[in-house]
Amino acid sequence: MSNKKQHTVSQTEWEHAICEKILALIRSELFLDLRYLDVALSALVFQPKDVIRTLATDGSYLYYSREQLLRLYPKNPLFLNRAYLHSVLHCVFRHLWLRGQREPVIWNLACDICVEYTIDSMEKPCTKRILSRLRIDYYDHLKGAKIPVTAAAVYEDLLTISDPEEQFLLQQEFYTDDHRFWPREEKPSTGTSSAGEKWDKIGRRIQQESDRRGEQESQELSTLKTQIQRGKSRRSYQDFLRKFTVLREELHLDPDSYDLNYYTYGLKLYGNMPLIEPLESREIHKILDFVIVIDTSYSTSGRLVRKFLEETFRILTEKDSFFRKSQVRIIQCDNQVQSDISVSSQEDIDKLFRDFELIGGGGTDFRPAFRYIDQLLSQGEFRYLKGVLYFTDGKGIYPSRRPDYDTVFLFVGENEGNPVPPWAMSMSLMEDWLN
Repeated sequence: MSNKKQHTVSQTEWEHAICEKILALIRSELFLDLRYLDVALSALVFQPKDVIRTLATDGSYLYYSREQLLRLYPKNPLFLNRAYLHSVLHCVFRHLWLRGQREPVIWNLACDICVEYTIDSMEKPCTKRILSRLRIDYYDHLKGAKIPVTAAAVYEDLLTISDPEEQFLLQQEFYTDDHRFWPREEKPSTGTSSAGEKWDKIGRRIQQESDRRGEQESQELSTLKTQIQRGKSRRSYQDFLRKFTVLREELHLDPDSYDLNYYTYGLKLYGNMPLIEPLESREIHKILDFVIVIDTSYSTSGRLVRKFLEETFRILTEKDSFFRKSQVRIIQCDNQVQSDISVSSQEDIDKLFRDFELIGGGGTDFRPAFRYIDQLLSQGEFRYLKGVLYFTDGKGIYPSRRPDYDTVFLFVGENEGNPVPPWAMSMSLMEDWLN
């Protein structure tokens, strides 16, 4: 019995060693055709996982099934090449961290379609395959409907499919890896955050590397670069919101600020007197006061405005970013201030979207909004105004002087209007993640 058990353990270890050699060979073959993905292909640590039947990742590890690798590698190594690259590209495109409140099954399918489309577009010998009729037809549908092949845009398209059998067939066609280890949005951890930051850096490196290559290869990589840029847009906006937080002390029991050993020692020594009491406050970065100005000129889309506000407040509320006494002012302005709404609680947020209506439709002039904000400041309406977000198409008149607070002009796509003055920040948001 003892010898038999020892033999089983040795067999398992041998199989793991063979599987890791297989994965290393797959990685080397992909590297020969995709040298610009060198860092990405080596970023995941191989880890066996018997509960899965294919490859899987959580952004840090590439989990594998011994049974699948040992069975498929002699028969269909091309599938394993694609599966390895498939999981890596999910990380490069940051699909693991962008789901938000979307329906998981449809989001998983949308991400798989985007990754498979990217691999099929590469047409590399190590991953090239004959496309099925269903796959060709869906790609043609996206092209004909002018739907960008990004996870958010494909997700919205999939929601319009009412036939369950059609969705099931697409899931069968594009399923490649297991998504069960993707981070859950409602329970982020330090590990998943650091993994996301790592892949953010890898994505930037891939963009820089592809830009240095020839024109032919740059065209070939256009889909890959577009996917990376789409994910970067949402991440960059989250980073911008962090600029509007301030460090303040808040009443809150902070058990990490004292040593429990000293606390219990005091109780033991003096009877009912702790030696060190826990702090009843903590320092934390949160929103205090800032302003969102919405350009309501005739060229601004009400649908995009609403989605922009929803995304902004979703990010703020999921990170518990508000102090108890804080406010966000929502100002609508075309060539004059049309409305001003103060938001300081979840009830205010719910009311904002329940009654939201775009007011305006005239020309664009940024100056009235800044004059109005300066007036609110002089009246003591803000405790600490950190800055202003101005959502616009850019086709307006900017103030000539810098205000006393930070300002960010946000554009959907590229700014097609006047250049942003040097005292202001700006960034372009991709329309698809506002869909």
